[in-house]
Amino acid sequence: MSDWPILHEYAASGNCYKIRLTAALLETPIERRAYDIMKGETRTPDFLATVNANGRIPVLQVGDHFLPESNAACFYLAEGTHLVPHDRFERADMLRWMFFEQYNHEPNVATLRFWMRWVGEDNFSDLQRALVPVKQEAGKAALALMDEHLAERDWLTGHDLSLADICLYAYTHVAEDSGLFTLADYPAVRRWIERIEAEPGFVAMEE
Repeated sequence: MSDWPILHEYAASGNCYKIRLTAALLETPIERRAYDIMKGETRTPDFLATVNANGRIPVLQVGDHFLPESNAACFYLAEGTHLVPHDRFERADMLRWMFFEQYNHEPNVATLRFWMRWVGEDNFSDLQRALVPVKQEAGKAALALMDEHLAERDWLTGHDLSLADICLYAYTHVAEDSGLFTLADYPAVRRWIERIEAEPGFVAMEE
């Protein structure tokens, strides 16, 4: 086995993709191990005992250490690089956007993508059906906030690409997959997406 970090992942997940994208932009090699979450492969006794007791991916394995939570894994890879601002305030602002992604953006935009594409409306529970319009409005609010912020700047924080951009790009660029969001409504976000995709080393999401 190589000495590279190992990414335990499901390729269609934006949370897994953001780690791959961070590694690619930094030219950091990683080994990939795939799991099919739809077949319960992250809920097996072996996975729970050796990879993540929470039964979720992504998990970044570094030697004998296992690091769950996608944004933490991105930070591990990027610490000390140009993707983490040196300025104290900008670094804290980067974290602010990463927290925003996990609390305001991902639970709405990403969850609806998964529900609509992988679960399917015919299989929704009563709770899921009731939550769709709530999450749609919350997702639109998150995208609108990003659009307003990016209307006057190229990147979410500072003057260069940072982990804040990578972490929010992962699910933003596929927001339309759910059929519930229209990126044309957010022109500044669309321009920001194009800037990220023009970065040297950029790799697309695999599905």
